[in-house]
Amino acid sequence: MVLDLSPMLDADRPGQPGTLSYLLITRFIVQSIQVQGPSMYPTLADSGQYWLNRFSYLVGEPQPNDIVALKDPRDNTLEVKRIIATPGQSVYLKDGQVYVNGKLLKEPYLLARTPTYAYEKHTDEFVCVGNDKFFVMGDNRNNSTDSRTFGTVPRRNILGKVIE
Repeated sequence: MVLDLSPMLDADRPGQPGTLSYLLITRFIVQSIQVQGPSMYPTLADSGQYWLNRFSYLVGEPQPNDIVALKDPRDNTLEVKRIIATPGQSVYLKDGQVYVNGKLLKEPYLLARTPTYAYEKHTDEFVCVGNDKFFVMGDNRNNSTDSRTFGTVPRRNILGKVIE
């Protein structure tokens, strides 16, 4: 399929090049997003406005600790979460702690003494992250719907990196 952009670039049609520029920039480079809900507290505020760097993942891959905007695998709503584990890694939730590849995850972004339990509180959970999938969680662990609920997230659902 070939996309003909010539009608959008017609100099006799004011506003058309601006519209094309806007669409290209917001689809491939940067866009504004609003966090909905308290799941990323204290790092990001509910109703806070942030920039989403869409270009970063066109040239590279998401990394552990990145805060990302993604489409919820269940209903395609926009979610903002932190990447905990990448393809090929394992996540073990045990006794309120998070282990990635068997090592205790250091999480200075959480409020002091914040436990992390599996979806069913006080049970352990072990997850092997598959190819092209990511394990994500909100920083407000007691008030976040994340990979503990909807499972790992396909790479295609990750839209970009949030700029704090």
